Amino acid sequence: MPDASEAGSTDNIGLLQLMSWLSPGFPVGSYCYSHGLEQAVESGLLGDLAGVTAWISTVLRHGGAWVDSILFLEAHRAVRRDDADRLAYIADLANAWRGTAETALESRAQGLAFVTALQSSWPSQGQDRWLARLPTPPYAIAVAVAAAAAGIEQEAALSAYLHAVTANLVSAAVRLIPLGQTDGQRAIRAMAQVIPEVVLAAGSASLDRLGTACPTVDWASMRHETQYTRLFRS
Repeated sequence: MPDASEAGSTDNIGLLQLMSWLSPGFPVGSYCYSHGLEQAVESGLLGDLAGVTAWISTVLRHGGAWVDSILFLEAHRAVRRDDADRLAYIADLANAWRGTAETALESRAQGLAFVTALQSSWPSQGQDRWLARLPTPPYAIAVAVAAAAAGIEQEAALSAYLHAVTANLVSAAVRLIPLGQTDGQRAIRAMAQVIPEVVLAAGSASLDRLGTACPTVDWASMRHETQYTRLFRS
């Protein structure tokens, strides 16, 4: 049985893996996507810190990030239980639960980029065995599989994933509004109160709780498909 120092070392390795996989430097192309936020700014729906924090909070609590949170944990559990059929089912659900074509692209493209980068820079027979079963892995599911295969605890992995989602949306807002860097950090700090609530709720939620309640986000994403000038792919 490992002593305390060995256990701490193992925990630190998992933390370092999460920090690397979900950092802006990991090549998944997250900077290309705004999840409809670009259209919301263009339409005058967002223009300050309060609006941005409300928008991101809605995505986390009631939007695609909420669906991804439930499915992230289900995928993590499937890997830990060695249940390949369950994992395939969860991945199919994650691909289906996209409100618009652009958010579907956002999930699939980042998922494929994540797997490619992971296998090239952080190779592992365990994770590769699972990822080989997912030809078009949604981003959240790909991260969940990698975390589970690495033995990273599910709540920590989901928290890190949601923080990365938050940071990317804040980065888009900083560039689009423009929102100052300090206000960007204030938005991230505000979501640090929301993320633990989402992780806790997702941990006790069944697949019957899947669903979204943010029509304005979906509307913005659909309008973005034909926006005349744009910086982002979603």
